[in-house]
Formats: sequence, C-alpha cells, structure tokens
Amino acid sequence: MSAISRSRSLKFLVFFVSCSLRFILGVSDDSSGSNNATKPKKNGSTVAIIVIAIVVVLLFFCFLFKLWQKKKREEQYARLLKLFEEDDELEVELGLRE
Repeated sequence: MSAISRSRSLKFLVFFVSCSLRFILGVSDDSSGSNNATKPKKNGSTVAIIVIAIVVVLLFFCFLFKLWQKKKREEQYARLLKLFEEDDELEVELGLRE
C-alpha cells in the first residue's frame, strides 16, 4: 500500500470517527428541558464502547478489503501466466514446429 493511500485511509478514519462522535454526542444531548432525574445518565464509558465498536468494525472491513484485493491480484497474475504459457497447438498450427 502506498504512502498516499495510507494517508487517505487514516484521514478518512479520523473523519469518520469524529463525525460519529459528534452524532453520538448530539443524540445524547437533551435540550428539551425535561426532568433529568428520571433519565438514566450516560457516561463516558458508553461513548468509549461505541467508539471502540466502530473502530473494530472499520478494521474488519479494511481486513476484508485487503483480502479481496489480494485475491483479485492473484487471479490477475494467474491470467497473466496463462496468457504467456507455451501453447504447443498454436505453434503447430502456425507451422513454427512439427
């Protein structure tokens, strides 16, 4: 993986996590003025668990993408090798060999 691609992946990951945190914190903010005594309090551990879960899911998808790229690369390499294999029938038909 090139340095540019790594940089883009890292920037995307940071952007995604920051947007997720803003969304999570925005949803947990209650500005309706309701009674806070009846609501369960959300603490930092809930947010941390959600962030960790998001990071784990992203890492899993990155792993699957890398696996898919490797498989695709191997298929292309196999096609390339097949293309340059010696084909005895073709040489006989062209009269290059008997």
